[in-house]
Amino acid sequence: MMVIENKYEIGQTVYLITDVDQRPRLITAIVVNKCDMFYEVTSGIDVSRHYDFEISQEKKLQINQ
Repeated sequence: MMVIENKYEIGQTVYLITDVDQRPRLITAIVVNKCDMFYEVTSGIDVSRHYDFEISQEKKLQINQ
């Protein structure tokens, strides 16, 4: 049996820590395969997959580049 411990929930608003514009994104799916777990996030028509360490629940007002 596989137990999945997700950090974020479907429907939650999050931000990508590397996004300079800090656009809010909605978690629309949690994708699990044998080795990894990704969060699918949506902003408008843009959809992308990210690891939990790429996501924040809060806006990052300053991004280190």
